[in-house]
Amino acid sequence: MNRKEFFSRVGFGAAAALLPACIAGLASSCSSDNSTSPSPAPAPSGVDFLLDVSSGSLATNGGYLVSQGIVVARTNSGTFIAVSAACTHEGTNVNYVASANDFLCPNHGAQFSSTGVVTRGPANTNLKQYNTSLTGNSLRVYS
Repeated sequence: MNRKEFFSRVGFGAAAALLPACIAGLASSCSSDNSTSPSPAPAPSGVDFLLDVSSGSLATNGGYLVSQGIVVARTNSGTFIAVSAACTHEGTNVNYVASANDFLCPNHGAQFSSTGVVTRGPANTNLKQYNTSLTGNSLRVYS
């Protein structure tokens, strides 16, 4: 056996030995078993804080921000809405989509209404909704 044949056989043997482990790793990464998935943080409770809406993302319709675990958005009509920021599927912060007036998880595509109700999975639990009250340029977000 020459050198080229030796390395060819060794390489093929190693590939044959590692193939089952590689396939098992791919299959487990696509598994629907969420036992190793991070649990989303619980929705904030006892919430009561103020935001200045005279500047920044909340100064314009369609803008939003995340503060203290809550996503606060200014709708296209100028009203304010607030829901817990962590997607109830795996905890990724949701984004406000002004054109649809809803919230979307960028991780797996879960969608929530403007009041936090699940409209498309994989999430199956609603986001917690919070109250908002505007006085001048101060927006109060509270439980």
